[in-house]
Amino acid sequence: MNDGALPLSRGQATRIARAYLPASAFGNRWDYYYTRSKLSRDPLYPGVLQALRGCPAPILDLGCGLGLLAHALRDDGQSLAYFGVDNDAGKIQRARQAAARAELPGVGFEVVDLARGLPVHTGSVAILDVLQYLDMPAQQRLLEQAIALLVPGARLLIRTGFVDGSPRGRTSKWADRAANLVGWMQSAPRAYPDAGQLRRLLEGAGLHITLTSLSGSTPFNNWLLVAQRPSV
Repeated sequence: MNDGALPLSRGQATRIARAYLPASAFGNRWDYYYTRSKLSRDPLYPGVLQALRGCPAPILDLGCGLGLLAHALRDDGQSLAYFGVDNDAGKIQRARQAAARAELPGVGFEVVDLARGLPVHTGSVAILDVLQYLDMPAQQRLLEQAIALLVPGARLLIRTGFVDGSPRGRTSKWADRAANLVGWMQSAPRAYPDAGQLRRLLEGAGLHITLTSLSGSTPFNNWLLVAQRPSV
């Protein structure tokens, strides 16, 4: 099944992935191949890029991993300031190296444990493929903290799967567990949010909500929720 959501073109994916090539011809190319594959198969980034167009507010990327969103933004011509944080120090180091190699302006990265709180920020917030690695109380705290950072006109972008008992949902859970078992993710998935509860939390905070499927041609149960703080 294809819901119409499309990934970046192979040319765009390869162009961005080159920043993740090793310095040596004999170096480890895992990040390059992973990045090229993810960007050319996962419709996440076109969905996020579309949601952020016309919004100049700085963006805080929670659980940024290798910092792919920063590269996608600059490749798309979007110049909003970007700051990515993750608890995986190795990924942050490689994210910094790739951003420096690509000479991305207005980009920063830091090692941050989200369980200890968020960095100082005002603007938009991205929480992409993160919520399932937190238990429900931790999800609630993170979302409340993220909402508090939004300024008028700014957007909270959440990519997540939902608890719905679907085959896609089961496949997503299996893939998230596998990512932990092979060491790509430091934690196993703990809880997938309920769509209704998530919507009620965000609308209760006065945010305007749109929800779009980002499964595309993948077998995963992926959705992009965009919550905007109304402009004054």
